[in-house]
Amino acid sequence: MLASDFDTHSVASNQASITSINSLASLLRDKMQAFPHIIRKKKRETKDYKIKIFVIVMFCIIVSLIGYAYVGYHEHILTKSHFDKIKFSSKDRSFHIMNYDYKVVISGKLGTTLGSETRPYSCLEDHRKYDGSVCLEWSGHSRLYMSFQDKGVFRCYNLRWQALASGVFPTDCYELNRDNGLWFGGGITKGMDWSLSNANFKFSPFTTGDAKVHQFGNAIKRYFINSAGVAIQVNEKTPLYISVNQTENKFCLRAMNDNFTFINHLTELPELEYKICTTEDMRSLHMLMTQQSLWDGLKEDDIKALHSLIEEPIWKIPYQSGMDSINETSIYNYSEQVIDMGFMRLGHILVNEFWQNNIGDLTVDSTRFPTLKNTIDVLHRRGFKVVFTVQPFISTDSENFKEAVKNKLLIYERHSERSIPALTRYKSTTSAGVLDITNNASIPWLKNKLQHMKEVYKVDSFYLDLGTGYNLPHYYQCRKTLDNPDVYAKLFTNSLEGIGVMGVSTASVVPKPPTFLSTTPVNSSWSGLRELLTMVLNYGVNGYPFILPGVIGGDYELTHTVTKMISFYSLGQPNVPEQELFIRWFQLMTFLPSMQFSHLPSEYKSDYIIDIAKELTSIRQKIVIPLLKKYLSESMNEGLPLVRPLWMLDPHDPACLMVNDEFSVGDELIVAPILEKAAEEREVYLPQGVWKDGIDGSLRKGSRWMHDYKVPKEKIAYFIKLPDNTRF
Repeated sequence: MLASDFDTHSVASNQASITSINSLASLLRDKMQAFPHIIRKKKRETKDYKIKIFVIVMFCIIVSLIGYAYVGYHEHILTKSHFDKIKFSSKDRSFHIMNYDYKVVISGKLGTTLGSETRPYSCLEDHRKYDGSVCLEWSGHSRLYMSFQDKGVFRCYNLRWQALASGVFPTDCYELNRDNGLWFGGGITKGMDWSLSNANFKFSPFTTGDAKVHQFGNAIKRYFINSAGVAIQVNEKTPLYISVNQTENKFCLRAMNDNFTFINHLTELPELEYKICTTEDMRSLHMLMTQQSLWDGLKEDDIKALHSLIEEPIWKIPYQSGMDSINETSIYNYSEQVIDMGFMRLGHILVNEFWQNNIGDLTVDSTRFPTLKNTIDVLHRRGFKVVFTVQPFISTDSENFKEAVKNKLLIYERHSERSIPALTRYKSTTSAGVLDITNNASIPWLKNKLQHMKEVYKVDSFYLDLGTGYNLPHYYQCRKTLDNPDVYAKLFTNSLEGIGVMGVSTASVVPKPPTFLSTTPVNSSWSGLRELLTMVLNYGVNGYPFILPGVIGGDYELTHTVTKMISFYSLGQPNVPEQELFIRWFQLMTFLPSMQFSHLPSEYKSDYIIDIAKELTSIRQKIVIPLLKKYLSESMNEGLPLVRPLWMLDPHDPACLMVNDEFSVGDELIVAPILEKAAEEREVYLPQGVWKDGIDGSLRKGSRWMHDYKVPKEKIAYFIKLPDNTRF
């Protein structure tokens, strides 16, 4: 009897086991009582040994049966008490988990690469784990461990597959039927899908990339949540591949090594390990799964920097594809234009990597910035903070490249015995080495360079432009083995925490505040505007609360479809966007955690644009920023984003799950931006409650749709939640 085979006859089976045990015990007792009499009788029949042998054999058989029944019975009862919310058939490996009301919340099939006729057996003694887990083995193919954790408010089931032969890739698939809810999380997909259930792609390595080319974008997390109140969290050591098949309605997880993303075999053969957790509703589960304390180790200056990034805009110095487009004069003149507008707060001036002559110099280009120290002093006196962009790439034209090669500070070619640096390309650098962050000598070398910049030029902080996993050299090899390419960005960010980092371009774990995570660069177009909102909401679901969107109006401008990574191009800022697109982009950004400009409202030389900018600035200062700061602690403690999809307000409302073009700031403000060209009306859904219309001040009842809601070009639809006892 397999301990994991559960069915509706389990109670009857238990009673039958008890009856069998009692019958066997009674039979044994009768035989034992008769045994002395038989011995005495046989003393008179000394030549007949047949009965003696028969009795001894029967005695051994009965004892064995009783022991087997006892152990089997107790194993079944013990397992039943641990897995009473699971239905698993070892025959076809169908798998179902139920919630507290015994309603199925997730269904699937485990071990899909196993043959349909294969049957498992209990693991041998050497392979069992004495931690309450069940161990099943399919001979010569794979081994499965299942265990259970009751954490009070929610339950978790741990599954771990071990491949037992080369060419075996453990794979589990779960149903995507709408009856089983919608899946969210993981990261931005190539199709910019709002829900993972709407995606459709073959098995792809789960790693950061360029969502225009690769399956996932610049920020990922091995965390997936379903609207039915179930979540999956995959172990960081698993060489994870994912697929979503709309035809077969399957969401699949696979463990598989390859020749780049998971080339470093952390185990001899692939292992797929993850846990499935359930609780009452989606919001509660998300809080429990992403709960973390981001306060740990924060200093007072970190809190001030965090507030500053929320309260004050980021001014990204405009640039073109060449380094000559940025110089000391252009920075000074841009700051003058910001000040001349007169109605916006001064904030952070962000200079891209062009402050150097060659990428990786980590020293100021004295030709274009002869008196930069004095210029920064002036900017500080006016109220600006100065941020320089830093990359891990060192151009082969840089003097630092020679030094890094000599001291073996760079990532090297695999199998080259650390003699040949591995090269890649990134943006304006067509040939560059990559700093080996696992080398103990690399961190002090880099920190000394950056600390010198802070001491000499009084640079306030740095922005880390790290690329993605695919920007590492294809045949990379670090001094210490990386689990996967995304670990590089994690180590790089962590190593520079004390130096002052205001933002990062990629992440697979939540960076420590006050570091914000940037969205993927988007095209200056209406589709780019829609993609931006999708990214912000998805990052929030993944547990990234502090998001730094790109500049208002778009990060670049391309009229054709790209076939290579955007990071392979040195793309300058787009031209001034069309007026309507700029207004709608500005409106959306007003309600996001931070704002970033490159083109200024004053460039349009229009009082109409300036008046709109003034009104939006007032809304942000009076309404949005106080709310963002109010929910800051909740985000730091519970992992909830500052900007949230509607289902986080009411996870039991089916309509909230489907709305992908609205969002809330905390739990008190709903925003419904216009994302289509020439549109001045839209459908708006309000969750339960009473809401005050931000355009006309009227009261609106929730749990209903508002059709053809009018939104003039100079306005944005937003609604403030009123107390629950509010009456019309």
